[in-house]
Amino acid sequence: MADTALMPIPGQIDPVPVARDITPREDGRIDVIGLSMQRLSELFGEAGLDKKQARLRSKQVFHWLYHRGVTDFAAMTDISKAMRPWMAERFVIGRPAIIESQHSSDGTRKWLLRTADGHDFEMVFIPDADRGTLCVSSQVGCTLNCRFCHTGTMRLVRNLTAGEIVGQVMLARDALGEWPKGKMDFAEVEDEAEYTADGRLLTNIVMMGMGEPLYNFDNVRDALKLVMDGDGLALSKRRITLSTSGVVPMMARCGEEIGTNLAVSLHAVTKDVRDEIVPINRKYGIEELLQACADYPGASNARRITFEYVMLKDKNDSDEDAHELVRLLKKYNLPAKVNLIPFNPWPGAPYDCSSPERIRSFSTIVFEAGISAPVRTPRGRDIDAACGQLKTAAEKKSRAELDRLAAEKQAALEAE
Repeated sequence: MADTALMPIPGQIDPVPVARDITPREDGRIDVIGLSMQRLSELFGEAGLDKKQARLRSKQVFHWLYHRGVTDFAAMTDISKAMRPWMAERFVIGRPAIIESQHSSDGTRKWLLRTADGHDFEMVFIPDADRGTLCVSSQVGCTLNCRFCHTGTMRLVRNLTAGEIVGQVMLARDALGEWPKGKMDFAEVEDEAEYTADGRLLTNIVMMGMGEPLYNFDNVRDALKLVMDGDGLALSKRRITLSTSGVVPMMARCGEEIGTNLAVSLHAVTKDVRDEIVPINRKYGIEELLQACADYPGASNARRITFEYVMLKDKNDSDEDAHELVRLLKKYNLPAKVNLIPFNPWPGAPYDCSSPERIRSFSTIVFEAGISAPVRTPRGRDIDAACGQLKTAAEKKSRAELDRLAAEKQAALEAE
């Protein structure tokens, strides 16, 4: 069993988690995934390389990690054979372990992942005709206790590190076969025909998995910088969306220091209803939240803020609610898009999904006011991978069964 204690949670209204590090590795090696090129150079210098060597090796290692996707220093062919074991003795290339992989009938894929210190979390890949979206987790569990969300019934264990966040993107590229193929030695001219990728299936990232990203701001920021770095995973910030339930004090920093698209889990237009289903509303109310959206750096008609709105029967789905939503968005002159999300059921959920007719009526009112309000098609419901359904299978399976699955997967990898 993992030996990292549960994080203290000060309360449900403003549940700011107390930062807790991962359990240190027993072998003392440092995981290089999630570190900037500058930090790699510093660590190589501290390990004994001179400044020039440290800078060169950090550039080479960074390239192999994020552009080539290698998981072993031995594969870094432009680094001397003597240097590779030196690195392997001191450093490790970490990836979250895949414990279980599930495929939905609609093509959605969900992975149960495990950290090096034994904590489980999930990520989801949603393929579409013209794009593929990876739903990335930022925490093991969650503190927010949103009543419609299955993840909210979990306790928060700890924040994911920058390496564990960017590692999800790297695992998805592994699974989709999206690392460039061919030789990439710096010292030689590469044959362009050798350097190909198997088509880009992973085109978009949404920070909408388990956890509240803005309660793990530093690690999320550092991970996304690696994803957006032209020398790293090189994904445009316009293809990345960060979703928050409304951590107002962190929203401006998010726009300034990360600069991705913003999605806000609104889900209600009155204080009483939002207090009930999104408890953080008792700390940061709707008006304060919408003002923070209006002030969000980079928001424009070309980069609209997305408002997520889960449709709950007889709770937030009336025509009056739709008209109030329009009034609020226009009051703050927000460049907005509203995603209407049919509620995805889970065992013990206190709500039902609005009827298709009710959702259609709500959407029509918002559309006719000049605000885009598409109804999101539920994806991955049959594997509990839809919005609001993520809760690690670790709570459904015994530890012995999960360990058996992990051992079988490792044996299969070693047999390849």
